Amino acid sequence: MPFPLRPIALALISAAALPLGAGAAEVSVAVAANFTAPMQKIAALFEQDTGHKAQLAFGATGKFYAQIANGAPFQLLLAADDTTPGKIAREGLGDGGSQFTYAIGQLALWSRQAGYVDDQGQVLKKTDWRHIAIANPRLAPYGAAAMQVLERLQLLQTVQPRMVQGENIAQTYQFAASGNAELGFVALSQIVENGQLREGSAWRVPATLHAPIRQDAILLKTGQGNAAAQALLQYLRGDKARAIISSYGYGF
Repeated sequence: MPFPLRPIALALISAAALPLGAGAAEVSVAVAANFTAPMQKIAALFEQDTGHKAQLAFGATGKFYAQIANGAPFQLLLAADDTTPGKIAREGLGDGGSQFTYAIGQLALWSRQAGYVDDQGQVLKKTDWRHIAIANPRLAPYGAAAMQVLERLQLLQTVQPRMVQGENIAQTYQFAASGNAELGFVALSQIVENGQLREGSAWRVPATLHAPIRQDAILLKTGQGNAAAQALLQYLRGDKARAIISSYGYGF
């Protein structure tokens, strides 16, 4: 049964109203939606430790690429894949030498209902659920990975008629969290913290069922010469950031 889909707005962390301290700078960062929770924590520590401020916008990597190509004033991109930053570098929109993998994503099949998803994903073969949420595979790498999983399991034809598509992984999670979809292919980072499932039930999808979700950062052309942008790239490689990233289920 169809149901209305409500677009999710970009989440923003605004810079504080107080003036920046001496030597401090500000950087505008486009962040893949799956990385929302860890990046919010990292940004707070980054400001505390360096004095620099990060303005964060969260959304689909594919949409961010289109915005950057059309002159959006982002200075850093934290993508949900490694191909988009590579494309940005080839097109002269970013510094290819700055590109690095800040996290390797983990896909999960999740339901807000405890005990609903088994630890082998066999629930996908059942017929008593109506909807499964998947991020738009053309825009969101986690959506592309979900489609690869279904193809590998030879379930795409039976599951596809019941798919509802989120614009990005944040909207996809909302469809499952609201109950509009009984199941959702989401980022593990959206449902765990400190290694523990926050609610519901989930199958951690084996990485062998899809291409690696390498999430790369890149300094954009507009960020060259920005001290905060350079500092944040370095901070993401540090122990404090990596501890946060790992606590949300990402690899390196």
